[in-house]
Amino acid sequence: MDLFTLNMENQLNKNAPLADRMRPKTLEEFVGQEHIIGDNKFLYRAIKADRITSMIFYGPPGTGKTTLAMIIANSTNMSFEKLSAVTSGVKDIREVIHRAEESLKLYNKRTILFIDEIHRFNKAQQDALLPFVERGIIILIGATTENPYFEVNKALLSRMMVIPLYPLTKQDIMRIIKKGLTDKERGLGKYKVKIDEEALDYLITISDGDGRLALNSLEIGVLSTPEDEEGIIKIDLDTIKECILVKTAKYDKGGDEHYNTISAFIKSMRGSDPDATLYWLAKMINAGEDPKFIARRIIICASEDVGNADPQALVLAVAAFNAVDVIGMPEARIILAQAAVYVACAPKSNASYMGINKALEDVKNKPIGEVPNHLKDASYIGANNLGYGKSYLYPHDYERAYVKQQYLPDEFVGRKYYIPTEYGYEKKIKEYLTKLFDKGE
Repeated sequence: MDLFTLNMENQLNKNAPLADRMRPKTLEEFVGQEHIIGDNKFLYRAIKADRITSMIFYGPPGTGKTTLAMIIANSTNMSFEKLSAVTSGVKDIREVIHRAEESLKLYNKRTILFIDEIHRFNKAQQDALLPFVERGIIILIGATTENPYFEVNKALLSRMMVIPLYPLTKQDIMRIIKKGLTDKERGLGKYKVKIDEEALDYLITISDGDGRLALNSLEIGVLSTPEDEEGIIKIDLDTIKECILVKTAKYDKGGDEHYNTISAFIKSMRGSDPDATLYWLAKMINAGEDPKFIARRIIICASEDVGNADPQALVLAVAAFNAVDVIGMPEARIILAQAAVYVACAPKSNASYMGINKALEDVKNKPIGEVPNHLKDASYIGANNLGYGKSYLYPHDYERAYVKQQYLPDEFVGRKYYIPTEYGYEKKIKEYLTKLFDKGE
């Protein structure tokens, strides 16, 4: 490295955001993720013993994925290479592989390759890594905010451990902030900072488990606030609110958070919790989810989970979809909210849903029954000669438009698929069918 490059690196480090300057260099400095780096936990033991295997760190931003990779780099006796999936291609991978092979041949040293945002590598780039991971030429460590089970090739994933990282706790964020305020070498310790308890609580809460967001927002607040006559920088709630980096919902319309959020939304409606229903709906709206996608899920829930306990739920849900299509956002949020809340508050029955599933299971797994002759089509010449339609009883010729006769194939006579519940309108259906069948006896 020449003097000019060294000077550039020094300037970059000096002017780096607080979160980068405060990045832990050892396991002892690392905060959070006790489930993997606590005493005697898997990753703690692997790093200390220098027995790293291929793995993927999967978790939201600011939870320590890249930091853990850097700690491994500082702790291992292996060669260490780093690539970013945003800026690297197959050529860069081949160059790293070449160096890894040379290191193994000449020095008997294996190579750890860290790939940040590995989910951004396409299939060809991931395939280029596979044989070298399989042979042990490289130990691959990836970091991703996206679910690797969706974004990483199954063949590559099967040769790696997926290690989940979770949002930092409020206690973790508190420790990180205090370290950032007191560290004189890398942090803000050279300033006299006094932060109100209310402001600190707000910063911790709004950071939502993201240590990077907490530190960088704090730095903006400190550097943009003038000292008072005593040389103290006072940070109050209004200051933090002005300086906080924009918080966006963790949501990817094509990834893990998309499916998790819509799942929570549906389960909240199914669970008759209108408040949770509105919360998850708000998250999706705020993240820019397609309102017609949301409306379709409400329709499905109205039929699957409400069903005939309140047939009006499906009518309203379909009307909401049509209204959303005509109105569009932002007013469509009102329509979505009305329909979702109606479904959440409606009595529940999955009897129709369970019935069709049971019937499909029989159709798929058992011999298909013959249509009884009296139910077969008798509208064409010759049908009578085959006995089709004979003995069919026309229900409308009988009292209450009902007459007992066989409708199922012989093999399935007596099989029950639809079993109405005691809830909502379905209770009336059950009572009606019970009286009808008893009268038909």
